[in-house]
Amino acid sequence: MRRKEELSIMKSQEELVGADSNYFVYSPSKNALEMFLYPLQCGCFTYLPGYRLVREAFDSFLLMYIQKGTLTLEVDQHIQTVNKGQFVLLDCYSRHAYSTNTGWSCLWCHFDGITARNWYQNIVARFGNAFSIPDTQPMVSKLTSIYNTFSSGSIAREPLLSKYLTDILTTILLYVPTHARADTQINMAEKAAAYISEHFAEKITIGQLATLVGLSDYHFIRTFKKQTGFTPHEYLLNTRINTARYLLKNSSLPIKEICFSTGFSCESIFCSAFKRIEGLTPAQYREHG
Repeated sequence: MRRKEELSIMKSQEELVGADSNYFVYSPSKNALEMFLYPLQCGCFTYLPGYRLVREAFDSFLLMYIQKGTLTLEVDQHIQTVNKGQFVLLDCYSRHAYSTNTGWSCLWCHFDGITARNWYQNIVARFGNAFSIPDTQPMVSKLTSIYNTFSSGSIAREPLLSKYLTDILTTILLYVPTHARADTQINMAEKAAAYISEHFAEKITIGQLATLVGLSDYHFIRTFKKQTGFTPHEYLLNTRINTARYLLKNSSLPIKEICFSTGFSCESIFCSAFKRIEGLTPAQYREHG
């Protein structure tokens, strides 16, 4: 959807916010609410020494890029210093606070969307609420593009605004610190999932996967579920069932052959698992194709 916005530049009325600070407020369409990530407010602010904000709730998520200066961030009773060149990602639905003794300038965007909380939880689980990325240019460029859409009075193309936000969040998730070893928890789930995808037709044990990523069985199961939302067994089973679904619809292979080619030890176990997940037996699923 394309929408021509008649948005005037708004000036902050907050104390200790610089007179050169501008922001814009956007109202997403019903289509955006149902499909996309979308900006709600965006701005470019200068905060003067002594500024402090404490909010119990403000219904959105906040992404902030620190252009200069330093601030103190308080989230979940954790206090940390954030410096020039760092990003901040906040769940503003929950209590949060930030302040400065020195002043700071930033480019910021309050956003939300149907997948916003999942993005937030995944990023913060890996990096915390404040983090640094060596090459900030791609993210800052997209954040600037969102701001420029409104500051220039351009047509607000909601799919494009959503893409900007998605690109920013994707860039964060793809980042692996250079000091991190390949088998750390940061990409442990991806490594285990890749192994499952390649070897799902074979017998795979928790011990094998835990050894692959250098964790104990207990910590592997717990960390894998935290990263993916599934236990390793659930992920393996889903991979096998998804492959079986494809073969049932797109091949003439006998059900027994599909059973063994997707890693199940016998046809009765395969049929039982398939019906539990799909609500139909393999034969019924193929017939209803």
